[in-house]
Amino acid sequence: MVVPPTEENLERAAHLLRSGGLVAFPTETVYGLGANALKAEAVARIFEVKGRPTFDPLIVHVASPEMLFGVVAETPPQASALMARFWPGPLTLVLPKAEAVPGLVTAGLPTVAVRMPANPVALELIRQAGVPVAAPSANPFGYLSPTRAEHVERTLGSRVDLILDGGRSQFGVESTILLLAERPVLLRHGAVPLEVLEEVLGPVELQVAREHKPLVPGQLPHHYAPSTPIRLAQPHQVPPEERKRSGYLAFRDVPKGFKVVKVLSPTGDLREAAAHLFEALHQLDRLGLEAIYAEPVPEEGLGRAIMDRLRRAAQDPSRV
Repeated sequence: MVVPPTEENLERAAHLLRSGGLVAFPTETVYGLGANALKAEAVARIFEVKGRPTFDPLIVHVASPEMLFGVVAETPPQASALMARFWPGPLTLVLPKAEAVPGLVTAGLPTVAVRMPANPVALELIRQAGVPVAAPSANPFGYLSPTRAEHVERTLGSRVDLILDGGRSQFGVESTILLLAERPVLLRHGAVPLEVLEEVLGPVELQVAREHKPLVPGQLPHHYAPSTPIRLAQPHQVPPEERKRSGYLAFRDVPKGFKVVKVLSPTGDLREAAAHLFEALHQLDRLGLEAIYAEPVPEEGLGRAIMDRLRRAAQDPSRV
């Protein structure tokens, strides 16, 4: 059931979370599928509903420093500085986990991925629930991330106890994930660009691929994919006959000959392109096309997150 985030519906959603239910809710990145992070039985429903393998850990969402201290064992000085700069916001930190966090949330790892969302509906929901909320994207595992409530309803439907409709997600790509070890390590490109992190931390190492047991969500080689086959290509690389049966996801300019074209940003703005990425792919995926071709975007700023999602969707880790 999709409902607006009224005071009454937020109270209802918070009660569902406390009692072990599943609630889909908006965040500034994508829609999340939330459960009480401290109840293993509730968390297990996330994996069941999504068809998600249990070796893939979840992100825990908190609404206050007090709630954070209930899920992490310690917060190093670097973490405090990053929280002051980026929280609430789309940065996830990987920290030593507290004993109260079930191993199912962390896939048995001694660390937990945690963030404080900036979306006011998400924050109020977590505050009213009074518990940290484990929440991956609210979609079938491996499929396109949802940026609207209708995406959740179409793909998960009645398997979710309640869907809060907070409109379109602001950033449209998932949070950036950072491991704070001896040197900070970027585990997933996301809505906070690498360059911005390095302004605070200095050089950051990269480890955004992990083929077997991932440390955090979004590291598997095939992910974020539509049902329609998707390939990375410049327009001139697609034969004319294939264009007639295919859609094209363009960065800024409209190429000729394709059955349908979706443009991410007519002005070439990477922030706008990221915000439209999954929504455009959802639209193309519903048209019964033979294939979707996607134009590579500049790999700077949010372009790194866009290209990470497109490569995984296309199962193509090589550069184009």
